[in-house]
Order: sequence, then C-alpha cells, then structure tokens
Amino acid sequence: MNTKFEDLKTSVQEIIDLIAAKQEKEANNKLLEVSETLDELLDFAEEDEELREISRYQVLLNQLHVKINGEEQVDGE
Repeated sequence: MNTKFEDLKTSVQEIIDLIAAKQEKEANNKLLEVSETLDELLDFAEEDEELREISRYQVLLNQLHVKINGEEQVDGE
C-alpha cells in the first residue's frame, strides 16, 4: 500500500512544482494523469485506510485543480 501512495505523493509534488513555475498546462496534464491513477486505486481499494487516503488525495487534487484553473469556490451557495 505504501508504494502506491508514495508514488502519488511524488506526482502531487510535481504538480505543485509546475504550478509554482507557472506551467499551468503541464500542471493540468499531470493532474489529469494523477486523477486517473487515483480512480484506478479507488476501484481496487479494499481497506478503509486506503479509502481514507484516496479521499485525502481527491480533496487535494480538487484544490490544485481550482488553483490551476483559477476557479473560485463559492461556499454556502
């Protein structure tokens, strides 16, 4: 289990680095790639701990998507 989440962590860091370097297109492409990987992990997750970890990454990827695409979140609406 740890290896797949270590790979995810590395990939998410790459996205963050691309955002910092103002390479939004590359960051978005990497984000889509990581999202697909996360979906695959979700399909085969068997333990609650795996599901919790996947959920954390889903929230993080959503926040990165918002950051890359400049979409504002509207709370309470």
